[in-house]
Amino acid sequence: MQSTDPNATPQAPAGNDQAIDGELETLSRQLGEAETKLAEMRETVLRERAELDNQRKRLQRDLEQARRFANEKLLADLLPVVDNLERGLAAEGSDAAALRAGVELTLRELGRVVEGNGLKAVGVVGEVFDPERHQAMSMVDAAELGSGKVVAVMQKGYVLNDRLLRPALVSVSR
Repeated sequence: MQSTDPNATPQAPAGNDQAIDGELETLSRQLGEAETKLAEMRETVLRERAELDNQRKRLQRDLEQARRFANEKLLADLLPVVDNLERGLAAEGSDAAALRAGVELTLRELGRVVEGNGLKAVGVVGEVFDPERHQAMSMVDAAELGSGKVVAVMQKGYVLNDRLLRPALVSVSR
């Protein structure tokens, strides 16, 4: 006889319980596998974050070292110039010609060092006046050079790797 109670739960056949138990077991196993994968992925993400953080710190250290020692090559190149100047000051006697020759030699050595590091002088008599590289201090009549040419250089200008450091102070022909 069938029950007419509306609150009664239908009874599943015994074979159906085994199917549900098998499905539950499969779902539990899949859930366990998913949780294991999730834990592995979390660990991988944490390791990757730590590695990125270490790499960022290493790059910051390298950048700081590069800033601190950027002048190392230039200063090493300047040491012979300093040595020559010190030797000149330590020399006994007052021979003006020898002193002048020593200063000229030291100036040539200094010029070689600065040119080797990308510094070039600007402001040569006879070149065309360039307002980007020259600062006109006066204008003079100089028919032999033509108009707009550098007649005299009061102070050399300098360019470092095509960037103006200091304009040359010049007189320009009219």
